[in-house]
Amino acid sequence: LVDYNRAGVALLEIVSEPDMRSGREAAEYAAEVQRIARFLGVSNGNMAEGSMRCDVNVSVRRAGALTLGTKVEVKNMNSFSAIARAIDYETQRQVELIEAGRGDEIRQETRLWDEAGQFTAAMRSKEGLADYRFFPEPDLPPLSLTAEYIKSLSDAMPPLPSHKRQKYTSLGLSMQDVLVLADDKDVSEFFDEVLDNGASVKAAANWIMGDILGYLKAEKKSITSVRLTAVGLAELLSLIEDNTISGKIAKDLLPELMETGGRPKQIVEEKGLVQISDSSALETLIDEVIADSPNQLEQYRGGKTKLKGYFVGEVMKRSKGQANPGMVQKLLVSKLEG
Repeated sequence: LVDYNRAGVALLEIVSEPDMRSGREAAEYAAEVQRIARFLGVSNGNMAEGSMRCDVNVSVRRAGALTLGTKVEVKNMNSFSAIARAIDYETQRQVELIEAGRGDEIRQETRLWDEAGQFTAAMRSKEGLADYRFFPEPDLPPLSLTAEYIKSLSDAMPPLPSHKRQKYTSLGLSMQDVLVLADDKDVSEFFDEVLDNGASVKAAANWIMGDILGYLKAEKKSITSVRLTAVGLAELLSLIEDNTISGKIAKDLLPELMETGGRPKQIVEEKGLVQISDSSALETLIDEVIADSPNQLEQYRGGKTKLKGYFVGEVMKRSKGQANPGMVQKLLVSKLEG
């Protein structure tokens, strides 16, 4: 019986310096490593599946002290939030021992994070370096990489998450938008392609972060598994911008585009969804609504101006969402003030 677990899969281990000062900071560091791996396409980085694992070493020192205390290793964390909680717990455990005069009880050991109980428990003791079994591996000779070779790899790399964040910040997006759009490689590439096809930055960001990511979450799908293309979204946004369709019609069309794809302009024309922007046609609709709503009209003219929303809604309903909402708003004012 032979165990081929991970056979032929390269293992990359990153050992950081003791530069992190909180569980949250360490968890974000690990999350950035995952993003980089995904943007490079070298791994999906899923912690729950074991594609990426993280052990942490925790040691504390009194304020002003130059050297760190005894290092304790913590294992068995399968999420970034677990990393943060394990570090914060172990830090507090060590601090409490020191403040109680029991600092000698902090030993160089490996502890396990208990997710159910939210605490660390001793697993095994490590007295010194010999217990880590450090020795040269004869079958794995050291690799000597030249500076030129390393530079060639660096120059050939695709844009990393940090580069994406810088780019999106320079486009004027809020930090919230930047963090969401640069978090996922496929979403980031989709967003970039929508912009390359002429969409405005803010409109593209709003639609992707709102309706599209909302749909993907509800349907448990990814941006690469739906039929909507970046070209299609850019075209849909163009139809809204030039007032061919309203935002409401666009939102109604989105599920169809996500499921079956197609060109938004063609679908709009085939279904007769072009926005009504003819003032005489809109005035006819408004007159009908006002004539059928004498009580609401009386209340509006009596001071209940919030009823304007009622009239707008009725016009939109009768036009099946095709009336130009901006023009409806303007035309209604003169009609209602009568």
